[in-house]
Amino acid sequence: MSEHAPQADASSVADARRREMAVEHILFNSLRFIAARHPELHDELERSLDHLWDHADDGTRDDEALRTIARKFLKSLRAES
Repeated sequence: MSEHAPQADASSVADARRREMAVEHILFNSLRFIAARHPELHDELERSLDHLWDHADDGTRDDEALRTIARKFLKSLRAES
């Protein structure tokens, strides 16, 4: 294994984190924009959470943890709208 591997792994993790943050920002602001015009969006999104599941096929799968994150996201969206 190369001595640069840990650096490359850290860089990949940082890149993934930055992508996630960028997507979350764009998604959140898009939803806020739409919800301002269509307040029923909040309820529709909350109803959809029962169908949200973690696609992992190993020991990291946790459907409820995923739904908890989504609920927090939606709670923030309601507070901002």
